[in-house]
Amino acid sequence: MPNITIQQMPKTVEQKRELAARITDVLVDVYKAPAETVHVWFQEVTTEDYAAGGQLVADKLAKK
Repeated sequence: MPNITIQQMPKTVEQKRELAARITDVLVDVYKAPAETVHVWFQEVTTEDYAAGGQLVADKLAKK
């Protein structure tokens, strides 16, 4: 069974719904996996929980 984990900043339910459907479609097409065996997990973090280039994203955004 294919398991996909998406790590991202928070998104809307509609966006996650569409992404899960599209990812499932691709895995069904490429892997010939039954759709019901495709699992997609969303792990969401805030800008305070993510750093890039040694700085929290929240701090980078605050400087703009």
